[in-house]
Amino acid sequence: NLSLWQTVQLARHPLRPHAQDVIDRVFCDFDTLSGDRMSSDCEAIIGGIATLAGRSVMVVGQQKGRTTKEKLRHNFGMPKPQGYRKAKRLFMMAERFALPIITFLDSPGAYAGVDAEMHNQSEALASNIELLCSIKTPVISIVLGEAMSGGAMACGVCDHIAMLEYSIYSVISPEGCAS
Repeated sequence: NLSLWQTVQLARHPLRPHAQDVIDRVFCDFDTLSGDRMSSDCEAIIGGIATLAGRSVMVVGQQKGRTTKEKLRHNFGMPKPQGYRKAKRLFMMAERFALPIITFLDSPGAYAGVDAEMHNQSEALASNIELLCSIKTPVISIVLGEAMSGGAMACGVCDHIAMLEYSIYSVISPEGCAS
């Protein structure tokens, strides 16, 4: 019987697996795809085509990073609109080529900076949620650590969800709720 705060601390533990860790160990032939084809790339979302048990799949993951340099590069796992648009592009590609989609959720939420709002963060989140609600290809989501708010839903609307032990999926982070 852990408290909410203890569960959040375990979900954020630095030794928990991250999306890239799982991709490197579970999938073969991972081919990274970058950019949203509108403005730039956001490395808080990683994705591409890989092979799982001999079948091609589309993999999309929220990546935090471990070292300070990696955390900065991946924006501490908080995707910007460009990241969600990249994910949307990959979801649409998966639909076009009938590839199952596997997403890995691990984010404190979408980036909430002014520049994200200027690049239409709310539209990017809503557009992904709408697409995932209507997509015909199967979608499996796995919560690796923390999956918070609309930032998680924008990659986590799915046909089947799994969660690692002591992971958390919530409408808002504890810090966001407290503020």
